[in-house]
Amino acid sequence: QVQLVESGGGLVQPGGSLTLVCTASGSGFNLWTMGWYRQAPGKEREWVATIFTHTTLTRYADSVKGRFTISRDNGANTVYLQMNSLTPEDTAVYYCNGRSPTYNDYWGQGTQVTVSS
Repeated sequence: QVQLVESGGGLVQPGGSLTLVCTASGSGFNLWTMGWYRQAPGKEREWVATIFTHTTLTRYADSVKGRFTISRDNGANTVYLQMNSLTPEDTAVYYCNGRSPTYNDYWGQGTQVTVSS
């Protein structure tokens, strides 16, 4: 059974930075497409960023482009989301997503990010 475990959330002031970490159990991680999503209170879950099996191929939502960086360490079964220049609009629960080569989706439990002074 695949499990994704996120960490790294917390409270940060506007303009600050956080790095989220997602570690996956199981094998074949290097073949998975990994992503981050977020859900703010009263809003639907939205896509934030994706990193494909080739670690140089990434995609970002317009709202985070230039501020967030997704990366992965296949040897450690880990994906990261470096978040800079955070604003209150980035406040949300952030979820790690993993998609297997057979298109099965797996989700972490979420980690809260709160941007407030």
